[in-house]
Amino acid sequence: MAQVASHIKGKADKTIEAKGRLLCPGLIDMHTHLREPGYEGKETIETGCRAAAAGGFTTIACMANTQPVNDNAMITEYILNQARRLNHVTVLPIGAISHGLKGEILADIGDMTHEGCVAISDDGSTIMNAALMRKALEYAKSFNIFVISHAEDASLAGEGDMNEGPLCTLMGLKGIPNASEEIIIARDIFLSELTRCPLHIAHVSTREGVNLIREAKKRGVKVTAEVTPHHLILTEEAVKGYNTNAKMRPPLRSATDVRAVQQGLKEGVIDVIATDHAPHSSADKDVEFSKALNGIVGLETAVPLTYTLVLKKVISLRQWVASLTQKPAKILGLKNKGTLRVGADADFTIIDTKASYTIDSKNFVSKSTNTPFDGWKVHGRVLITAVKGRLIHGT
Repeated sequence: MAQVASHIKGKADKTIEAKGRLLCPGLIDMHTHLREPGYEGKETIETGCRAAAAGGFTTIACMANTQPVNDNAMITEYILNQARRLNHVTVLPIGAISHGLKGEILADIGDMTHEGCVAISDDGSTIMNAALMRKALEYAKSFNIFVISHAEDASLAGEGDMNEGPLCTLMGLKGIPNASEEIIIARDIFLSELTRCPLHIAHVSTREGVNLIREAKKRGVKVTAEVTPHHLILTEEAVKGYNTNAKMRPPLRSATDVRAVQQGLKEGVIDVIATDHAPHSSADKDVEFSKALNGIVGLETAVPLTYTLVLKKVISLRQWVASLTQKPAKILGLKNKGTLRVGADADFTIIDTKASYTIDSKNFVSKSTNTPFDGWKVHGRVLITAVKGRLIHGT
């Protein structure tokens, strides 16, 4: 029986020598795309869960943009049944805000919540109708869940390929201005303030976006935010050479924006690091830049990539761990996860922070290998991942 306690009677089944390693609560990723049902060629719930475990994550929340969309209790039930059958990492479904992610009619929010959805989001698409977004926040509040905002004004972003600026012009690509993100962040903050429903801003990428969230928190608005490893580390320069593995939404921004999101994480304006794990097949990426799909895999690279922020003293070790454990657990309402306190679920991750190695996408557990970090030299290797005291990765 798995336990977290100061004194445990009886003999252990297994003893792990972890001297000199970092023992932390099981990591929590509140933004993944598992692709199943519908896109099993890119990822399945099984391969996504195994990739999560390989990356040190014991709990993951998956977005609704499957096919069919997770906009009703039947799809929510399917996802949870698959996860329970696998008995691997904990999977928390996030339901759609609107039917079919079309932004027109609210999804079956109550039924999905009763079945097990922990939040709602049309991630990948934006609810452009402010009245519908207000209604979604009101419904979410009544069911004691929160709304995750994909902040992007579709009319401004259009068919943009990368960050708007001189490099975009030089490369002959369509640009996406920072304002497309900031306008929706501002709108949704005001709607959250109006409805008093908790709001979470996904994948923040701009300086003014951070400032808007900072000011909202000062006013007491119930808003939280996340940043991805790639927006913390890469700039638009990664797109040079028309690298489709650096194409994502929101796009990689300027060095000024990267410094701002790093500072936002340090200050606690941005609460969590979330991967936005978005697997795609080579057929989706090995095409001309304008036709390539957005997104990269992230579950297996998040730990070493973001640990560089600790090594560079951008954030402290304590802040880093909290952003991957305690803080996402609090936002998701997981009282027995994100902690090693007595009585909690025995979810834990052991990391060798001194280990240096080269990221090799050929070794990924995920079905997909779309990453701009292939060949990067990094520090911080996940050695052991355990869920409720059961080892699911490592020995």
